[in-house]
Amino acid sequence: MIKILANSTYRQLFLAQVISLVGTGLGTVALGLLAYELAGEHAGAVLGTAFAIKMLAYVGLAPIVGAFADVLPRKTMLVALDVVRVAVAAFLPFVTEIWQVYVLIFILQSASAMFTPTFQATIPDVLPDERDYTKALSLSRLAYDLENLASPAIAGLLLTVMSFHSLFAGTALGFLISAAFVVTATLPKSKQGKRRSIYDRTTRGMRIYLSTPRLRGLLSVNMAVAAAGAMVIVNTVVFVQAQFGLSETETAFALAAFGSGSMIAALSLPALLDRVKDRPVMLAGGVMLAAGTVLSALIDNYEQLLPLWFALGCGYSLALTPSGRLLKRSVHETDRPAVFAAQFALSHACWLITYPLAGWLGSVFGLPLVGIVLAFLAIFGVVSAIIVWPGDDPEIIEHSHPNLSPDHPHMAVGDLLPDHRHAHPYVIDDLHFMWPQGR
Repeated sequence: MIKILANSTYRQLFLAQVISLVGTGLGTVALGLLAYELAGEHAGAVLGTAFAIKMLAYVGLAPIVGAFADVLPRKTMLVALDVVRVAVAAFLPFVTEIWQVYVLIFILQSASAMFTPTFQATIPDVLPDERDYTKALSLSRLAYDLENLASPAIAGLLLTVMSFHSLFAGTALGFLISAAFVVTATLPKSKQGKRRSIYDRTTRGMRIYLSTPRLRGLLSVNMAVAAAGAMVIVNTVVFVQAQFGLSETETAFALAAFGSGSMIAALSLPALLDRVKDRPVMLAGGVMLAAGTVLSALIDNYEQLLPLWFALGCGYSLALTPSGRLLKRSVHETDRPAVFAAQFALSHACWLITYPLAGWLGSVFGLPLVGIVLAFLAIFGVVSAIIVWPGDDPEIIEHSHPNLSPDHPHMAVGDLLPDHRHAHPYVIDDLHFMWPQGR
């Protein structure tokens, strides 16, 4: 897995991601503690609202950015967005009112909604080989797990010698170093598709995504991921500090338990995906998430929470990490930024549902009911994925083009078959408007 870091461009981007996420992780811990300082036992409601605002920015802005990501200069765009994030993080230590948290979170996450899908769509261009890209996805998952493992652990240590307000300085520094790494990377130029209307460009990624069965299955898995993830991210501080009466340090280490489970699963995935297809791996992760969310309604103490959070971390990584492979397989290179943006927006639409439920229901009705409601959503996601994502999901599909003449250039693509049919890797595009029946 580490060998792909020999690619200098990917290495620079990976380091940018790692440093940025360490800073983000410090900010996540600090934000939870800030919410507790401002709202006490109602911190879950404040966090639920803050994360809902984050999701609104993601869902609303990502498709627009995806529509134009292939025409904007990637490096300039990524660096500028990191600079915006530095500025916002620098203001967070001075927040004294809840409404100020909401405003700054919206600005910060608007920048992230533009940064992240553009960054993700760049990696397949840097690493076109499927095996290399699979390893990159696992490394990327490990980088994200630093937000749940290394960052909370570092935060726990720093909190013994400083106020949590100082952690926001680490967030700003992470974004600044990330920008420096992107500046030094030589990014490939994005391939531009044909000229399209603004409406077509803005909706194209969504139309391709929702017309592809495996991606509809991915969306269902995303619901299970969001249900379990919201329980962990929003309510860990409520479990540990409000319910169990423990300290900020125990909160950080509970989040670290979740991150360590995700990291261990991510390390196993490249070898596992060489032998097992994406679908059973992701569905197994979804089942783990659904079962773990059910059990979260029964937690009585910190000793029960830690292993359960570890197991949820394992399921989280199994369900989420292979998603980039599905996206790459399901789209032409010129449409990749738009479809990655669609995944970003639609997956976060799931979080837009689960974050407020995790926060507001917990504040009003208590954590057991939250666990039951989120478990229902996780189970719904897994069952839906099994239904809409066929077990037989080949890349090469036999199909016909009744509206094309026999001498159309496209009919020479792939394996020619009788009755005006042919077979080739099938994706939704200008010549393939819908998935073949029975697939």
